[in-house]
Amino acid sequence: MTQIGNVYGESLYTLAKDENLSQEIGAQLKVLQQCFRQDPDFIRLLSSPSLSKAERCQILDDSFRGSIHPYLLNFLKILTEKNYVRHFSDCCDAYAILFNEDNGILPVTAVTAVALSAQQAEKLTEKLARITGKHIELVNRIDPSCLGGVRLDYDGQRLDDTVSHRMDTIRDLLKNTVL
Repeated sequence: MTQIGNVYGESLYTLAKDENLSQEIGAQLKVLQQCFRQDPDFIRLLSSPSLSKAERCQILDDSFRGSIHPYLLNFLKILTEKNYVRHFSDCCDAYAILFNEDNGILPVTAVTAVALSAQQAEKLTEKLARITGKHIELVNRIDPSCLGGVRLDYDGQRLDDTVSHRMDTIRDLLKNTVL
C-alpha cells in the first residue's frame, strides 16, 4: 500500500465510522474496487490530463450520483482533483484493514488443490474462529500445484501444510544428508 492510500483510506474510514456508515461505505468500496479492477480504463480516464478536473468530476457525477453514498462520491472527486485516483485500490485496502480491526474480522485465504466443500470450509472457519477469537472471512483459492493439503494465509502469516511443501521439505532434507 502507498502512503497516499493509507492516509486517504484512513480519513475516509474515520469519517464513515463517526457517521455510523462504515459498513455501508465499506461494502460500496468493495464493489467499486472490483469494478475498477475489471475496467482499469475508467481509472485511466479519471487520470487523463487531456480532461479538465471539472470534466473528470462530471464523469464521476454522471456515473455514480444516486448509486453510491455522497461521501464516497465526494471522496472519488477529491482523489480525482488531486490526481490521486490511481491510489484508489490502496485506499480501499487501508479502509478494509481498519474496518476489520475494529470489527474483529480476520480475512483468511485457504489455498487448496481443489475447491473446499461447504462442510470443509465451515469446519475450517469454525476452528480458526475458535483459535483466533475473531470472525473469519474465508476465501478459497485454487492452486493445483499444491497437490493436496491446505495453505492458510492470514494476518501476515503463512501456515503451509500442502503436499508440495512437505515434498520440498523432504527434498531439502535429502540434499543436506551426508551419505
